[in-house]
Amino acid sequence: MSKSKPSLADLYVKPGKAVADAQLPRVTVVILNLNGKHHLELCLNSLFAMDYPGEKLDVVMVDNASDDGSVEFIRRKWPQVRLHVNSRNVGFAPGCNIGASLRGESSVLAFLNNDMRVDKAWLRELVAPLVRGECVATTSKMMSWDGKTLDSAGGGMNFHGFGLQYGYKDPPHHDYDKPRKTLFACGGAMAMDAKLYDRLGGFDNEFFAYYEDVDLGWRTWVLGHEVHYAPASVCWHHHHGTSKRLPLETVRLIQVRNPLLACFKNYEDENLRKVLPVALALAFRRTLIISGIPSDQPYRIEHARPAEPGADSTKLDKLLGKLRLKAPAKHGVAPITRVGVADLIAVNDLLSNWEHWMRRRAEVQSRRKRGDAEIFRLFLRPMWCIEKDPQYQQLFAGASALFGVDELFAGLTLIDKDPVG
Repeated sequence: MSKSKPSLADLYVKPGKAVADAQLPRVTVVILNLNGKHHLELCLNSLFAMDYPGEKLDVVMVDNASDDGSVEFIRRKWPQVRLHVNSRNVGFAPGCNIGASLRGESSVLAFLNNDMRVDKAWLRELVAPLVRGECVATTSKMMSWDGKTLDSAGGGMNFHGFGLQYGYKDPPHHDYDKPRKTLFACGGAMAMDAKLYDRLGGFDNEFFAYYEDVDLGWRTWVLGHEVHYAPASVCWHHHHGTSKRLPLETVRLIQVRNPLLACFKNYEDENLRKVLPVALALAFRRTLIISGIPSDQPYRIEHARPAEPGADSTKLDKLLGKLRLKAPAKHGVAPITRVGVADLIAVNDLLSNWEHWMRRRAEVQSRRKRGDAEIFRLFLRPMWCIEKDPQYQQLFAGASALFGVDELFAGLTLIDKDPVG
């Protein structure tokens, strides 16, 4: 008998019973802030208006060197918030880990973006699956700020590490009201067993920001645990409320680098050998698309004009020798966009630190409890091609076939449309 095609229904979990107040754990909610003063009133007022027992709620704000008056605003208006102020912007992942280290007696950690407001039952519903022992981490149903569309109903990714938020931009629908297994919990609205968070190593500090939640969720599954989507835990989000204020190239660098790092750490050896060459090839093509570097003249030798007699450039071997390790100004400088440079640095962060990342990879692989084959269906859209460029699409299909990536994920597409890129 042929195996039936998998569907999202295969990941649904049975809703559990309500959790009584006496069963609710003490929770530390960690909020990162960077010049988000304009968000804080709605965020914190909604948090303190929840129906969660006040004696079991602890709020920690980690401020990444804001200069907009956020710190003074918090101290004046919400003295019950425990405030930790960094001398510089240490990033989302390290900031969350700092907040986690300040949890005291809390047995559960929750993380919430500063550009959120939460439903009264947000935290109660978020921690309920943990209390019932159904999983070790949960993520909320995240709505757009006006509530007209979904922002996230759990997460997945494509095979080379680009995370996706299931349901993004979709109108509300009953399918998004069903609890489900999910690859990762969005770092903007999630909860996790505190002791396990410590054992897993928390968010990877080296990611700084972006995809640290994909990596943590993926790592959670690799080490034998489960992450669930808790749709009754609802919040509303100003999408990219902080990152949109940062230089584009700085955000681009970590958005390109971190998916590579997550793949490098979490795939099994055999599968990494198939995925990594394709991931690097696709990264190179994306760099050329965005770099502004021409792919034809003046670099094609077929179009080059002969130099004047006696010029050094008439002796190809001598020219090549001079080009090696010489100052670029001597031979001319080609323009390249700042985001193109960011892409090159992003890939080089892996390639030029090979031994370091091999050690980081070994840390994960030595603790593996679950094989990749059991995790792949959680990707939801593994063969999602993010670029519309025809040559990129040809490379995506051809390299995936050549290295056997398409065979790894054959029949495992669980959502019927590509996410918004």
